[in-house]
Amino acid sequence: MPTQRRSSGAADTAPGASTTPPPARHRLATLGPGILMASAAIGGSHLVSSTQAGANFGWQLFGLVIIANVMKYPFFRFGPQYTAETGKSLVEGYADKGRAYLWVFFALCAVSSVVSTAGVALLAASILAFAVPASWGLGVPVLAVVVIGSTLVLLLTGRYRALDWISKLIVTVLALVTVVAVVFAAMAGSQMQPGFVEPSPWNFATLGFLIALMGWMPAPIEVSALNSLWIKAKVRDRDANPKDILFDFNVGFVTSAVLALFFVALGALVQYGSGTEISTASGAYIAQLIAMYAATIGPWAAPMMTLLAFFVMYGTTITVVDGYARANAEAVRLLRGRPAMSRGELSAWTVGIALVGLVIVLFMASSLAAMLNFAMISAFVTAPVFAWLNFSLVRRGRLSVAMRVLAWAGLAFLIGFTLLFGANLLGLVG
Repeated sequence: MPTQRRSSGAADTAPGASTTPPPARHRLATLGPGILMASAAIGGSHLVSSTQAGANFGWQLFGLVIIANVMKYPFFRFGPQYTAETGKSLVEGYADKGRAYLWVFFALCAVSSVVSTAGVALLAASILAFAVPASWGLGVPVLAVVVIGSTLVLLLTGRYRALDWISKLIVTVLALVTVVAVVFAAMAGSQMQPGFVEPSPWNFATLGFLIALMGWMPAPIEVSALNSLWIKAKVRDRDANPKDILFDFNVGFVTSAVLALFFVALGALVQYGSGTEISTASGAYIAQLIAMYAATIGPWAAPMMTLLAFFVMYGTTITVVDGYARANAEAVRLLRGRPAMSRGELSAWTVGIALVGLVIVLFMASSLAAMLNFAMISAFVTAPVFAWLNFSLVRRGRLSVAMRVLAWAGLAFLIGFTLLFGANLLGLVG
């Protein structure tokens, strides 16, 4: 869940004046923005795409999920690293590079904000529709209004701060239950039926699925800018050692990445080759996901997992709306040359993003799979731009040889797959 809102200005001092690391027992107290990033990441890419990857292709995409996380890692890391070293957010860094950098970020971020909000809110509403009794007659559009409306109330009144610890608890419980489900599924053995012909994901027909899988894996890269704003707000409340900031980030990133692998494993062990027809509609697939937990752990797990899945997506919706509102409002502040962001400006962006996202949901309520695929694919297509923006801020600074090489390799990976996908859409290949 989001942290306390504060105005953002350009004159903040650099955090972490002391270079002496605190005792290890205090490290857990520094966790915050990294867990926020993880809560924003653990959503559609985990519950739906990762599990479907295992269900459709077994273990074949396990390595791709690892590669996608590794190749994106530098560009997420550059956010906390830049803020720890300079005391500035990434958005301020783009402004320092030049107005063109800031305009590019703002234009892409404004579009991503409403697309991502629509995607996560639509999935949250679909899970809620699965949970509520059919006799209530509440469809996805009505429940989407409930999700977005309550999100706005929590953000505008500041009540969301009381839910922060609940968010961490829910993510922890979800992770533990998923690990237990995978262990039980592994003990039961593969469910592959005799004579099952294993399909290959390595063809142009499945390229769109691969791009969507990697688009939100572990999250859209612009979330790094949101993370840097959360870090800056946190270090204003109390001093933070740069090592603590990176520790917090690494905990959140690794948690999200490892959990994605467990969801792949769950799909591979329970559904792959079992004869079950894998639903392509993301909302309908949630029912199959819940059924997998019931089959591996026991029927009692179904209602618990339904609630966990909903609250994970609900928390993601709150985090996404809050984070993107901060990023867009900060970009506009810098473009206008204002010394500080007013509370009214931040609230206006919060309302605007939520309402435009809701309009998209209402139009796309019957096409959840298409909406989520579009959101995930667009996140991957814009990833090279956000990756370069982040890399450009730190590439002349203190980077290890390994991190510099990994960043260039990550750029090549993102650009290569984006060009391949574009060529396939144009009919030039495939």
